[in-house]
Amino acid sequence: MRVFPFLFTAAITLLLVYLLNRPLGDKVPMPVGNFLSPQTGFWQNAEDTAARFDADLAFPQLKGKVAVCFDERLVPHVFAENDEDLYFVQGYLHAKFRLFQMDLQTKAAEGRVSEIAGPKAISYDREQRRLGMKFAAENSLQAMEKDPKAHAVYTAYTAGINAYIHSLRKSDLPLEYKILNVEPEEWTTLRTALLLKMMAKMLASGTEKDLAYSRLHQVFSTSQINLLYPQVPDSLKPIVPPGTAFAKPAVTPVTPAGADSAYFKEQPPVTAFEQYTPDRDNGSNNWVVAGSKTANNAPILANDPHLELSLPSIWYEMQLSTPQTKTYGATLPGSPYVIIGFNDSIAWGVTNAQRDVKDYYAIRFKDSRRNAYWFEDQWKPAQQRIEAIKVKGGATVYDTVAYTVFGPVMYDESFRDTLTKQNGLAVKWMAHHTGDDGNAFYLLNRAKNYDDYVNAIKFFECPGQNFVFASKSGTIALWQQGRFPARWNNQGQYVMPGTDRRYDWQTAIPQEENPHAVNPARGYLFSANQRPADSTYPYYIPGAYITPRASAIDLYLRSMSHITAEDMMKLQNNYFNIMARDMVPLLLTYTDTDQLSPGAKKYYDQVKNWDLFAGPLSVAQTVYQTWMDSLSINIWQDEMARAGFKVELPAEETLMELLKKDPTVMGYVDNINTPEQETIQLQVTDALNKTAKMMAGIEKDGRAAWARFKDVSVYHLLKDALLPFAHTGLNVGGWGNIINAVKKSHGPSWRMVVQLGTPTEAYGVYPGGQSGNPGSRFYDNAIDTWVTGNYYRLWMMGSNEQGDARVKWRMNFVKQ
Repeated sequence: MRVFPFLFTAAITLLLVYLLNRPLGDKVPMPVGNFLSPQTGFWQNAEDTAARFDADLAFPQLKGKVAVCFDERLVPHVFAENDEDLYFVQGYLHAKFRLFQMDLQTKAAEGRVSEIAGPKAISYDREQRRLGMKFAAENSLQAMEKDPKAHAVYTAYTAGINAYIHSLRKSDLPLEYKILNVEPEEWTTLRTALLLKMMAKMLASGTEKDLAYSRLHQVFSTSQINLLYPQVPDSLKPIVPPGTAFAKPAVTPVTPAGADSAYFKEQPPVTAFEQYTPDRDNGSNNWVVAGSKTANNAPILANDPHLELSLPSIWYEMQLSTPQTKTYGATLPGSPYVIIGFNDSIAWGVTNAQRDVKDYYAIRFKDSRRNAYWFEDQWKPAQQRIEAIKVKGGATVYDTVAYTVFGPVMYDESFRDTLTKQNGLAVKWMAHHTGDDGNAFYLLNRAKNYDDYVNAIKFFECPGQNFVFASKSGTIALWQQGRFPARWNNQGQYVMPGTDRRYDWQTAIPQEENPHAVNPARGYLFSANQRPADSTYPYYIPGAYITPRASAIDLYLRSMSHITAEDMMKLQNNYFNIMARDMVPLLLTYTDTDQLSPGAKKYYDQVKNWDLFAGPLSVAQTVYQTWMDSLSINIWQDEMARAGFKVELPAEETLMELLKKDPTVMGYVDNINTPEQETIQLQVTDALNKTAKMMAGIEKDGRAAWARFKDVSVYHLLKDALLPFAHTGLNVGGWGNIINAVKKSHGPSWRMVVQLGTPTEAYGVYPGGQSGNPGSRFYDNAIDTWVTGNYYRLWMMGSNEQGDARVKWRMNFVKQ
């Protein structure tokens, strides 16, 4: 009788083994048995709070010795004898602490998310491939491998990553690989190029409005679109100080004959739009003040790039040193160099230029095979690239992408029908045709003066960036740098004809004519994604510019003197709502208080008595923003609805400026769908009454305070799939148009302030931690510091300080 219990127990055991070693659906893709295994499962990723990071390592790829000293925040200070060893170790450390992040981001860039996420990612992957992401990376790779110095650096960096990957046992795999039931693959220099193209897409996509404006052009004239979405707002505070005289342009693009009928008037319907567009507020702040305005007569530089906030952070902090140079700052896992930082002589930072460097062309194919298209009065063969998209849990999906003289055909009848069944839309993007943008950072890391800085940034072509600069010799500067097409007026505002060369980019703006300023008399320069120059700049430079933060920065810097690093840190965390400063008086003026509901009167008084700061506890900021959102819908939605798609409404700044000129807002105040003639008083009052109803529910839910209302969160890269690894409900104020530009999960991804005295004094912080392991104490240890607006002192360690008490762990690398 003992046989039956034994067989029963054995059967149950075998069943559990069978079940626990198979995925349990999409939500739990890993085999639970493997995941729970004490030997190889997630237990191995739990890092002891007293864990040490000391190690002695030997690799045949090294030429000499490399010492890595970690401080108490796990920031590595790398000391190498030559460049190749320096970047080998940088690659090793990036992989050791951020491997999954690097792997996921480059797979996403290439259009390979379906290999991890299954069929739900096919559309995303097709879009990435049709945009030509890998095509762009392959073109840059040629330049990266052609230059011997760059080739040596990238080869060493890649070898360092792979050295770490090859050292991994199954139990060592980052937690995410165990959850997703996938494994890392070898790194290549192409993947580094892909990562840089992903940054280019994130920062440059969304700056072009061709598709949306083409659709709007069926409803609005070009002059109306320019009024609703102005390129040069009245309140502009340009990067180049007003009054600067620009030289006569070296090139003059020619408007094609017949453009009035073929381009500006005859706009066919467009229904194609990128599905995965970046946040329109992707941008940043940076500024620099001369020694004439500081307390110790040394320049101070500040930078805070605004990007999607994630765990692990987009940045990895480190110091890179050889006998020739020492550089410290924020690095990008997956790419060598310091991207934002300082060395012994200079400091630099970047913000997004917001310039449009992507255009669409209407292609007429000969037939559904899409292997020939009409160009220059003849059928021209189209190159066809077959994309094989591997799908986890499904069959491989094949997609044929046609390439034209303009670029890949992103949309056709097989992928989100656009103009007609026979037509397509080709995309021309500057990132398709750039070289080694990384070389700019190699040179910046080693720059000693202004001339070195200018020579370095010349190599950076896409996406356009505003490079701010300061040196210990006292020079301050700011260049908008990139390779920008020289356009004729309104070129690229709409989808352009793709039948001849006249609508193609004719040339690029000469690099020396990019907007820039050096040592201005006022003693400061700044960029915050605003237009770089006023209307006297001789080139047409369309973009998705943002003005309010620049206006606020200018307001503060203009009035400040005897500035300290602490003053700059406070300014980076500033919550003043400069848009509200201009808009609140108009709202109060045009509110008919007699027509307000009892609840609305309370909110009217709150806004009236508001100090205009969007702090985390501000209820008035919540009321104001809700009121503005409601008013924008009241003013614009009736006209915009005629376009037949969800339109990005004109900016609050545009509404404010039009309202100052004309209380009818150029005729848009009236609701075209009602027989009554609405006034601005009626619309403003109605918007506040609607706000009062919404606020009643918001207050009931305990979300009236601004931080509670917008619910700031820092999510894991896998979002909802790993929600327990996120930080939600952070007590942070600010908004996209405020200096401290924190939105729901978007904002200052790295704050840095550098005072270039003797010695250099630098501070920084980002919302995350050095480790990508959720089981590590260094995964998210800096979030609270970031939330409270505090900083860490950045230690530019000397090679003679390796015995300093601030060194907590040490890795020694030697040649095997």
